[in-house]
Amino acid sequence: MKALTICQPYASLIAIGEKRCENRMWPTNIRGRIAIHAGKSREWLRSYPYKTPDQMPFGAVVATAELIDCVELSKVTPESRFGWLLGHMHAEGPFCFVLEHVQMLAEPIPFRGAQGFFFIPDHLMAPQTVM
Repeated sequence: MKALTICQPYASLIAIGEKRCENRMWPTNIRGRIAIHAGKSREWLRSYPYKTPDQMPFGAVVATAELIDCVELSKVTPESRFGWLLGHMHAEGPFCFVLEHVQMLAEPIPFRGAQGFFFIPDHLMAPQTVM
């Protein structure tokens, strides 16, 4: 399964359905089910008040999601299909990977992340139950 590493707390926000897009500096043509991997970095947590770092998984797959589109934030209007979604769900751009049908894993799967999209062997993902 293709996977994408995302910094905490954003990986956890995606896993619980609070963040519906992931912002990147580059576009993608990838579509379909991907794994959401929480990176090891704790850099972003310094200013995030909702959870303490010991309550979040790091260096692990935390969810799967359907990557349905990649849109340029500069081209999104309130009238468009993604206007509300991106306007109210942590969207900053310049490219937004739009996620739907997120399923948080019952238990995080420890795995080493990578830059860009990378692969996680299917046998590691198959036995996982989702919440």
